[in-house]
Amino acid sequence: MPDPNDKVKENIDGDFYVDSACIDCDVCRETAPNNFTRSFKNAYSYVSKQPENETEVAACEEALACCPVEAIGNDG
Repeated sequence: MPDPNDKVKENIDGDFYVDSACIDCDVCRETAPNNFTRSFKNAYSYVSKQPENETEVAACEEALACCPVEAIGNDG
């Protein structure tokens, strides 16, 4: 389960976030490329843009559901 108290620092404020459990597997970046980006320095993904429309919300929800380590959260 994602921990809202353990969000990675690069996340943009908003409902979706990535916590430190991320293993840099690329699933979220492939599923929602408009919203997730890789931190090359830290080898994890983060929310670089909160979803702005239904298509992006659906992609972020799919990324959350597919995350193998449950590192993506939605506080919305």
